[in-house]
Amino acid sequence: MIFHGFQKMTMLDFPGYVACTVFTPGCNFRCPFCHNSLLVTRMNDSEMYMEEDILSYLKKRQGVIDGICISGGEPLMHDDIFDFVKKVKDLGFLVKIDTNGSFPDKLQKLIDSGNIDYVAMDIKNCPDRYAETVDIPGFDFEPVRKSVQILLSGKVKYEFRTTIVKEFHTPQDMVEIGKLIQGADKYFLQHFIESEGNIQQGLTPLCREEMENLRLSVVRFVKSAELRGI
Repeated sequence: MIFHGFQKMTMLDFPGYVACTVFTPGCNFRCPFCHNSLLVTRMNDSEMYMEEDILSYLKKRQGVIDGICISGGEPLMHDDIFDFVKKVKDLGFLVKIDTNGSFPDKLQKLIDSGNIDYVAMDIKNCPDRYAETVDIPGFDFEPVRKSVQILLSGKVKYEFRTTIVKEFHTPQDMVEIGKLIQGADKYFLQHFIESEGNIQQGLTPLCREEMENLRLSVVRFVKSAELRGI
């Protein structure tokens, strides 16, 4: 497996643990507010790491770090993810997967394998605005809905999260997101940060008060709703 990014230590990406983070190249979405354009539209500009590099690093850090976060891009685009996570688990590390939820069958297979410990799934928007938000005309939302239901079944620890952008998210959108993930253990509203890495420039972040108002729109549907990154 080939990665196009490697952060050797983080205390943010895997809640409650010291971890490293690897980034897989490519994504089937084109969210305008994505901050990882190097992994989505400019892969040739990003640095490459081989699977052997990551596994060698982990072997040297046994007892120092607790786990690995596999992010992207979209990790579940890659069929060799199954072999890689097994090798990581065989070394005794915890595994967290970040996903956009568009590959429910692969998500279910990973959960059933027992080789992942935590899933962070992005909820890009309410169902009616998904195609617009991921910039894919005619997008079929049902795989995302299926992934939501897989996580809500509680067979693995998970969180849902939405990066909030003024141009894409309204209080009513948040109500519909709340209905979609009703009963979820954890939901995070993430602060959008403008950067040169965004796929589209000129989008607008919300202030804390605006973010809090959106949180209040969704909090009644979930067990926990928190702001992140602000």
